[in-house]
Amino acid sequence: MTWLVALCAVTVLIGVGAVEATPWVPVSSFVVPTLVGGLVLSVRRLRWLLAVVAFSMVGSLSLIGPSGVRFGSVAVTVVVGLLMLWSAQSRSKLGVAGSRGESMLIDLRDRLLNQSELPELPRAWYAEAVMRSAGGASFAGDFVVAAKTHGGRVLEVAVVDVSGKGMAAGTRALLLSGAFGGLLGALPPGQFLPAANDYLLRQEWGEGFATAVHLAIDLQTGHYEVRTAGHPPAVQFHAGSGRWAVRDSEGPVLGLMEAAEFSVSNGRLLVGDALLLYTDGLVETPQRDITMGIDKLLGEGERLVRGGFDRGATRLVDRIASENDDRALLLLHRR
Repeated sequence: MTWLVALCAVTVLIGVGAVEATPWVPVSSFVVPTLVGGLVLSVRRLRWLLAVVAFSMVGSLSLIGPSGVRFGSVAVTVVVGLLMLWSAQSRSKLGVAGSRGESMLIDLRDRLLNQSELPELPRAWYAEAVMRSAGGASFAGDFVVAAKTHGGRVLEVAVVDVSGKGMAAGTRALLLSGAFGGLLGALPPGQFLPAANDYLLRQEWGEGFATAVHLAIDLQTGHYEVRTAGHPPAVQFHAGSGRWAVRDSEGPVLGLMEAAEFSVSNGRLLVGDALLLYTDGLVETPQRDITMGIDKLLGEGERLVRGGFDRGATRLVDRIASENDDRALLLLHRR
């Protein structure tokens, strides 16, 4: 109410100034309270303000006379008022007034990023996760969730690609990141993807499918299990041979069929070895199929070995990622 009273008072003062000091207070000054009201007022209170603006402007014009009025300024004020009213009605769908709707979206984006932060690992391990959205949008359908389980001995990571991209997939990614993060450690590794699949089926979304890769690795021995659900396979660097190898595993896309089964690929990371988990936005484009994309990823991985693995995920994404799709990459290296 304070904003409404203050803006109404400013509007009345502008109306008086437009009559008494026309050269110094043009009619276009009514745009100022209209703009501010559109940003801070609810729809109902904005309508009251626009009524005061209209009354003050008509009163001022009647006293000034047509010879002293630029009707272009009047038209601009009317258009701005209509735009502010439309914008306020759009925000009202969130149930909040003013700019708090945008603040909520920023908070949701920050929560999605915070959930993707990797836990602190022993000094013998290095991990880095990088996420980029299509077109540089704030929201992305690709995300990473990670947690240390079994008393901190096991690291569990899930890299997920939600159907859609950019803002359209961002809300679903936020919901799934919280749900999948809660599943990590709550179930044995072999039950994570089946539980995630059941969760998606219960949502009954029209575009509610997702692909994922799940990793559970013992930080003391380096033994790991990796499972995929319609997702590109993990790739491992073997320091002993100096080569990269694809860790094949199979499983259907999450959210499409009941009682899905997911095969497991077992392996071990020795000192110097590394593992990459990634989404298809990193290796697949309309001009390049996923097999060629994985080959390109492994080729860039060779350069990564020579240059060191620190900040390697960022360098890989910068070199090969397409901006037409969301992408995420997790790098895990045993020093």
